[in-house]
Amino acid sequence: MSDLSLYRNIGIFAHVDAGKTTTTERILKLTGKIHKAGETHDGSATTDFMEQEQERGITIQSAATTCFWKNHRLNVIDTPGHVDFTVEVYRSLKVLDGGIGVFCGSGGVEPQSETNWRYANESEVSRLIFVNKLDRIGADFYRVVKQVEDVLGANPLVMVLPIGREDEFSGVVDLLTRKAHIWPDNDNAENFEIVDVPEDMVDIVEEWREKLIETAVEQDDELMEQYLEGNEPALDDIKRCIREGTRKLDFFPTYCGSAFKNKGVQLVLDAVVDFLPNPTEVDPQDLTDEEGNPTGKVATVSADEPLRALAFKIMDDRFGALTFVRLYSGKLAKGDTILNSFTGKTERIGRMVEMHANDRNELDKAQAGDIIAIVGMKNVQTGHTLCDPKHPCTLEAMVFPDPVISIAVAPKDKGGAEKMGIAIGKMVAEDPSFRVETDEDSGETILKGMGELHLDVKVDILKRTYGVELDVGKPQVAYRETITQEVDDSYTHKKQSGGSGQFGKIDYRIKPGEPGSGFKFTSTVVGGNVPKEFFPAIEKGFESMMAEGTVAGFPVLDVEVELYDGGFHAVDSSAIAFELAAKGAFRQSMPKAGAQLIEPIMKVDVFTPDDHVGDVIGDLNRRRGMIKDQDAGVTGVRIKADVPLSEMFGYIGQLRTMTSGRGQFSMEFSHYLPCPQAVAEEVVAEVKARKDKG
Repeated sequence: MSDLSLYRNIGIFAHVDAGKTTTTERILKLTGKIHKAGETHDGSATTDFMEQEQERGITIQSAATTCFWKNHRLNVIDTPGHVDFTVEVYRSLKVLDGGIGVFCGSGGVEPQSETNWRYANESEVSRLIFVNKLDRIGADFYRVVKQVEDVLGANPLVMVLPIGREDEFSGVVDLLTRKAHIWPDNDNAENFEIVDVPEDMVDIVEEWREKLIETAVEQDDELMEQYLEGNEPALDDIKRCIREGTRKLDFFPTYCGSAFKNKGVQLVLDAVVDFLPNPTEVDPQDLTDEEGNPTGKVATVSADEPLRALAFKIMDDRFGALTFVRLYSGKLAKGDTILNSFTGKTERIGRMVEMHANDRNELDKAQAGDIIAIVGMKNVQTGHTLCDPKHPCTLEAMVFPDPVISIAVAPKDKGGAEKMGIAIGKMVAEDPSFRVETDEDSGETILKGMGELHLDVKVDILKRTYGVELDVGKPQVAYRETITQEVDDSYTHKKQSGGSGQFGKIDYRIKPGEPGSGFKFTSTVVGGNVPKEFFPAIEKGFESMMAEGTVAGFPVLDVEVELYDGGFHAVDSSAIAFELAAKGAFRQSMPKAGAQLIEPIMKVDVFTPDDHVGDVIGDLNRRRGMIKDQDAGVTGVRIKADVPLSEMFGYIGQLRTMTSGRGQFSMEFSHYLPCPQAVAEEVVAEVKARKDKG
């Protein structure tokens, strides 16, 4: 079996266009995995193998590959940067032990970088920082380091300093060794010289080196005392401290370079080996019970433990269904029978493969720490735990964001309906943030996703990969309903029609909950006026009504119900009677409690050249946007605003027109807010018209 201390499971994540895929390509080239580095912009990148990725020059799904550097095995996952595909980043971080956060030297810390960084913090993943594109106009390494501190609240530990700026960028100084690495201006990353620090940089190198060592020795009291007495610790001791601080997320070793120009990537690879943790050094995953509550046990990373693995991605390709799995403990071999603890069913392992983007190598066995793909598993979905049938367990599950936008689709011909059903089934299994339902009134198929681009890509995949021609409706916003007032109310359900009747009386209080709290039910009944055994039925009755509000039939958010009194009949009362009472009570009280429509508000981040700032702000105001912040950079201005999703459809076209094609924007869901009266009336009328038509 392999030595786990030589494993590094890492992911590369960043804002859209910061250069993640190009960095991955350079890593693969340097480690000898590929012979010619492909480029994102001409569609030849190894990990961007979907047609849609090659055409758009963006990464849509995370791709896994394995390579070797200095006798260490690196399992690398390249993730998308675009906010619509955030789920890919989230699920990749869940199974990684370390990451490389790539930031653009001129763009700096962008909104999606913040989201990804937040996910990485939640998953407690150790990270290196690579400030890329330092050869670009407006690139400034020191500004990006400052942004990492201010915007992300993180502590970057600067390990190298750039030599030259923008188009004069020629290499970096390694602060630990006080040596300069200079790359000649050609395409070969392996050809670099190690020389002395340029004379004009000696002072700044000493200044930053001192900061580096001071921060590192804080990890070891003995070394710190020695250092304060004027003795510089040995290089190995400093590295040991950096490794420890990186593992504990006290700081993030920060490098810089230009992946496209092949400068600076070797030092990042060295840092992956030197400073990122191996699978045994990461806090083990918690084990939970079937409801998702921690059991207090953990999945210790060791090949000698029982098998515990997490399926983190499902993918359908030309060879069949692939299930990507991270093994936390134990071993897995061809022919083994494993248990899916979610479904309670066992499956036999047929073929296992090691992935290299969309190519594969067959495997006979795998062990703790490996990231592999299993071919042809039947009932496994993202987030399911695979384990030894003799030692059932559940790993902490993944939680995915709810979609905010939907479109109606219909196949153009009868034959397409069945094809579409099968294709959509596969796509939902692959992407947990993509949901599908059928509108009962109109019979339409509704696709739900995280944004326009997300659904656009899904429709494109249906057309091209699965050959289903579709009629696509216009995007619909995921409105919700809530209440604004507290109401005390009473409801009696009575039915007498021969035989035993039904009777249930409830006195209850219904009030607005905290934003994001969902549905909450409490009972303060004393004296047995409503027997305890009926409480679950009353809760179930109220909760089942949350799916469809009384204003326009949208799901209801953030409502608290308190049951404080009621009445029952010794013969006629039953669980079903009280459940029906709760349903009737909900319908009766929602309008009294000031039910209203709420709409998703997006956090929008727009980049515009200086001369179009006024136009962009005016346009955002017209879209009912609230301007939050403006930040002037070297090449333009970033405007942050909160804007209702309903006003953002087709925004990219408008922005490009206003800024002569130079503007960019990104947005992600932020929160829900009440709709203005006029908008609410329009939505209600639209829903009514759809129902009448259906």
